[in-house]
Amino acid sequence: MKNYFVNFGLAAMSLLAVGCGVGDGDADDGYAAAPSYVDASYGSANDNSSSSYGGNKFGEFADNPFIKTSIEATSTFSVDADGASYAIARRYLTSGYIVPSSSVRIEEYLNYFTFDYASPSDGNNVAINAEVGDCPWNSEHHLLRLGIKGKELKDSEIPQANYVFLIDVSGSMSTSDKLDLLKSGLKQLVYNMKPDDRISIVTYSGEVKKLLESTQVKNAAKIVSAIDQLEADGFTNGGEALKMAYEEAMANYDPKCNNRVILGTDGDFNLGVTSTSALTEMVESYAKKGIYMTCLGFGMGNLNDDMMESISNHGNGTYHYIDSENEMMKVFVHERERFFSVANDAKCQVTFNSDIVSEYRLIGYENRTMNKDEFEDDAKDAGEIGAGQTITALYEVVLNNGASLASKAGETFATFDFRYKKSLNDESIPLKKTLSVADIYNNNARSDDFYFAAGVAAYGMVLRKSVYKGDATISMARELVSGHIGKDPHGYRAELLTLMDKVR
Repeated sequence: MKNYFVNFGLAAMSLLAVGCGVGDGDADDGYAAAPSYVDASYGSANDNSSSSYGGNKFGEFADNPFIKTSIEATSTFSVDADGASYAIARRYLTSGYIVPSSSVRIEEYLNYFTFDYASPSDGNNVAINAEVGDCPWNSEHHLLRLGIKGKELKDSEIPQANYVFLIDVSGSMSTSDKLDLLKSGLKQLVYNMKPDDRISIVTYSGEVKKLLESTQVKNAAKIVSAIDQLEADGFTNGGEALKMAYEEAMANYDPKCNNRVILGTDGDFNLGVTSTSALTEMVESYAKKGIYMTCLGFGMGNLNDDMMESISNHGNGTYHYIDSENEMMKVFVHERERFFSVANDAKCQVTFNSDIVSEYRLIGYENRTMNKDEFEDDAKDAGEIGAGQTITALYEVVLNNGASLASKAGETFATFDFRYKKSLNDESIPLKKTLSVADIYNNNARSDDFYFAAGVAAYGMVLRKSVYKGDATISMARELVSGHIGKDPHGYRAELLTLMDKVR
């Protein structure tokens, strides 16, 4: 395997000492004290510093706070199946750089991994589960883990694909970790598709061009030949290209197919429609017509992470960051069935018993929170879950002080409600899981999934320098993960241990 590194540009190179230097900071957190030429506020999860780091753009956000159940006992959020944030952190670490706190979205760290959850039954496309145990970084708190799994599909069950590859061939894509890696990934996807699947290719730089008309994959040589023609040059007119790609998808639209635009770019739109709000409005309009979106981010130096996450969220899609051939194989080969959504507009709602729970905090999902009344509103857009995909969420929970729980073992501790649609225009299907007070003190060992998820969350909170990280350290996170690796057929979980060592 090749390692794809990148010249971050002069602005980022000036920060190399921060990533590799030695200082007086907490070595276990992996961060040295910032040199005098670096803004001391860098790395704070709640600061108002610029969202640009070395030319890469990340959206700033504050961690979800603790909420008193006496004020609001119900928490609602949309699922998020992305994994880009985790891969971006890996790229920074393997290249010798500090991970920008604003790039860390803990839900994407959790959902990068596949958990060993039970598959759906009784005709459902989704199965849900939950468990609660002690919180590793705060001995006075508890941790509630929610688990969701999408139905697995055999190759013969996956609907025919109508894909439009929308490829950025502007000058900024010229490095080997961008266009060359993208071309390799597209070929792998073509080789793993069905003969009757269809592919179109639209390219954009200074001009927008349809490089390949919709072509069946049984003509793979023609498709691969078109991919081989891709060369980077010129500026980036991404807005017009998005419009052409969606129109191409609509021209070959089949309601029985997986109709999807797959965008590969570093996100540097500098011509035509460039504002994130205008782009999200466009993708949202086509999502309502049944065209899904997958965003693939490449390279460093001008990665517009904020834009790609936003348009994937609004386009009924997912966002992945491709930093290596290993990641390319994960997205395009090992998990290719996830390009097909088995659960649409998927939403979670947790209601805590205020007699038992004093406060709670949803870890991650900051830009996915919803109003309580939006949960049962089928017109309200939410996230999608691919075939065989697992989704994980964690709540940190504070029990009422002095509460005598021994006599309340049979009472409800929390109720986990879930809604999803099998198809976009269907009515939503409700699922429910109830946890009792007895589940808090269940003497049976918690699952590997519980502790692994806790370790991933602790790792993310340390990287974010979260004000809620409590006693979490990289050492703690590593111990939780290493002791509960569980199933790891492709080595993704073991790789996390290597990344933790790089932080330390």
